[in-house]
Amino acid sequence: MSARVLVVDDVPANVKLLEARLSAEYFDVVTASCGREALDICRRAECDIVLLDVMMPDIDGFEVCRQLKSDPRTHFIPVVMVTALDSPADRVRGLDAGADDFLTKPVSDVVLIARVRSLTRLKMMTDELRMRALTSCEIGVQAPEREVIADEGKGGRILLVEDRPSSYERLAPILAEEHTVDVEPDPAQALFHAADGNYDLLIVSLNLENYDGLRLCSQARSLERTRNVPLLALSNADNNVQLLRGLEIGVNDYLLRPVDKNELLARARTQIRRRRYTHYLRDSVQSTFEMAITDPLTGLHNRRYLEGHLATLAEQAAVRGKPLALMILDIDYFKSINDTHGHDAGDDVLREFASRIRKSVRGIDLAARYGGEEFVIVMPETDQHVAGIIAERLRRAIANEAFPIEKGAKQIEVTISVGLATLETKHEPVGDVLKRADQALYRAKHDGRNRVVSAAA
Repeated sequence: MSARVLVVDDVPANVKLLEARLSAEYFDVVTASCGREALDICRRAECDIVLLDVMMPDIDGFEVCRQLKSDPRTHFIPVVMVTALDSPADRVRGLDAGADDFLTKPVSDVVLIARVRSLTRLKMMTDELRMRALTSCEIGVQAPEREVIADEGKGGRILLVEDRPSSYERLAPILAEEHTVDVEPDPAQALFHAADGNYDLLIVSLNLENYDGLRLCSQARSLERTRNVPLLALSNADNNVQLLRGLEIGVNDYLLRPVDKNELLARARTQIRRRRYTHYLRDSVQSTFEMAITDPLTGLHNRRYLEGHLATLAEQAAVRGKPLALMILDIDYFKSINDTHGHDAGDDVLREFASRIRKSVRGIDLAARYGGEEFVIVMPETDQHVAGIIAERLRRAIANEAFPIEKGAKQIEVTISVGLATLETKHEPVGDVLKRADQALYRAKHDGRNRVVSAAA
């Protein structure tokens, strides 16, 4: 795996040792001898993960980590503290500063490399989401980093999978101090419970009595509904092989027994913060996609989506030998609404019109704002006769009930003209159907508006 690892230590011998270990595993290694140099490298986006010593001459590792995690430019970079400090209080202090892990020297090569690989994989996945989400910032959606930095990682939903009462009766109350906790003592039911519970973190014992905890972790990673939920493994101190295997299959973090209360809470907060961050990124990507195909005023699909999807619907109709109807709707005298009542009132009319369209069409129909006050509805598996009935029903729904404007303070009468056409032959270009519907709309407006006109076959 090609990734850039930043090694930060003021002792040259330690730097050379870590550099040799990582280079042997084909990582690219960047080094820094002090905290300020490390911060500069990270801010220039020149590393994928940081291995950070604590005791340094200028800024200690805890402060470096805090600064990295509080900066929107760097907070997503994984940080592993590699230090001679070995007390539970030091580990908790590092995790509270934002570190993704805290390893005590001397660190076994196998453990170090496994942890670097695991966090690097996670970073690469996050980078991909971040790149997609950048478009959101460019079009005005707030960057998720701001919310994540302020997130304390509390108030999450946790599922604890543990079949030993002596263990879960101790751990569940600790976690409940900051989170909502469910306990699942039956490992065979845990996956179903996890899939239905919308959890922020799964904590799985790897020492289950009659069940392979690693198999459960693997199944959680392969199931769509739990694939992105962080996994925190609980293991005995002599179970290194199992832990390393867990990191390979997707376990995010682990705790060794006996479990320290504060470390448990700190690691849970770290994983929940990360879960929420990736959630924000995915939501941002989804919002960007929706904005690209949705008209922001009416909430209907926009012309770009219509033009991209219309050919597909026509092709499906031709292949299946089914009819396809298309109507263009135009709000009558819309310019006079804007001129008389103002553009805000015009927007009110467009929003209400879109709402009535949604109530009048089926789930398989495609409704889109074509531009200005023109809308298009595409109706698969609908012939001209049925389409005419639907168009007339929609015309009456518009004409028979006044439109509220100015937050309901006033109401105005609105009517529409509708041009209707159907796909005549399987080889007819869909653009020709749209053109015939547009010509029918022109006749409806020419003949007095507030009417439905069907294109001649």
